[in-house]
Amino acid sequence: MSWLSDASPDANYDCPTDVELVILPRTVDIGNFEVHRALPSKSRQMVGPFIFWDQMGPGNFLTGQGVDVRPHPHIGLSTVTYLFEGSLDHKDSLGNAIRIIPGDVNLMTAGSGIVHSERTGPDVRKKPSKLFGIQSWLAQPKSHENGDPGFVHIPKDDVPEFTGDGVTGRLILGNFLGLKTIAKTQWDTLYAVLSFQPGTVFDIPKETEERALFIVKGTLEVCSQEYNERQLIVLRP
Repeated sequence: MSWLSDASPDANYDCPTDVELVILPRTVDIGNFEVHRALPSKSRQMVGPFIFWDQMGPGNFLTGQGVDVRPHPHIGLSTVTYLFEGSLDHKDSLGNAIRIIPGDVNLMTAGSGIVHSERTGPDVRKKPSKLFGIQSWLAQPKSHENGDPGFVHIPKDDVPEFTGDGVTGRLILGNFLGLKTIAKTQWDTLYAVLSFQPGTVFDIPKETEERALFIVKGTLEVCSQEYNERQLIVLRP
């Protein structure tokens, strides 16, 4: 991994051979709130173990309003929730009841079955609020699909952070730059949040065969081609 912020736009640095696919998420209204789903799509079902990729918001709620995702079951999936703004109150059939705030990592593994709900807290509804984040789902290996459900919540202060020349980041899942997350995954998975200063040149790691970049905000240039926010850029293996 290297950061080459001093490189010129014409610098000869190693980059992916090509972009395999660019996915524009479809937008769904779930009741005064928009979710933008990039995976699965008609052209691509999964990237690595990631089978669902949803951007929640950004959205604003008036006083008294919020998200109400009522109790519903999951099987054979692991759900990862990461917020940039706002909060969600998570409850599940294992007895967990916790508030997710920006920077936290929430990993729920369904196995043979789990029921959970996600809501805006009653105290948060007393004034206008916001919600903005990513919820992604990982398909579990067949050997784990009927296993016990599980839950891990990592507070923001325990999420590994890293800095480079022109880039800062947080490691959600996997191993990266000598860092390792607390949450254990059933696949070899890498999930990181990166923030770049303008003009920064970044080497995409080659350790992972299936790779994708989702642009949350701003624009990103990959091999001289510019891409816009809310695009999922799937790279060739």
